[in-house]
Amino acid sequence: MRFHQTTLNDAWLIELEPRGDQRGFFARTMCREEFAAHGLRNDFMQQNTSFSAQRGTLRGMHYQQQPYGEAKLVRCIRGALLDVIVDLREDSSTYLQHAGFELTDANRHQLYVPPGFAHAFQTLSDDVEVSYLVSAPYRPEAERGLRYSDPRLAIDWPLPVTVVSDKDASWPLLDERTGPLY
Repeated sequence: MRFHQTTLNDAWLIELEPRGDQRGFFARTMCREEFAAHGLRNDFMQQNTSFSAQRGTLRGMHYQQQPYGEAKLVRCIRGALLDVIVDLREDSSTYLQHAGFELTDANRHQLYVPPGFAHAFQTLSDDVEVSYLVSAPYRPEAERGLRYSDPRLAIDWPLPVTVVSDKDASWPLLDERTGPLY
């Protein structure tokens, strides 16, 4: 695996290194030692998958409130998506900054999302499947989110949003909140 630092503190784009022959290829998608060597969480305890049928579908901006913050290792295994993360850690020099990463079944890139980041993606094709590892169990009482269309974030989604859940469309705007986000 090749680890590439992103413009956001502690977030990494991870490139697989396929080894191939006449049968196809093999590649590691997670290695505890390599993650530890880069200072990344490597104690994933859950694996999730999502499927979105329609291009333009938006899922997120989700995160878990402290002390239940979770690291995620996100990979698109079918189709293409734009994955966007927002740094919610008030003590970070990249606080409230966001970055987007194209993850596709062709480029096989993965995104390491550290605890304290909101996470969302928009599908760029039909029939998109995403698989991701999570370092903490889901806690409904700690679930939080940001509105994907919040003007303070000014995220430039590549497509019109065609499908979004009622919950994701109605998270409070940043200007409506009091207290720490994370």
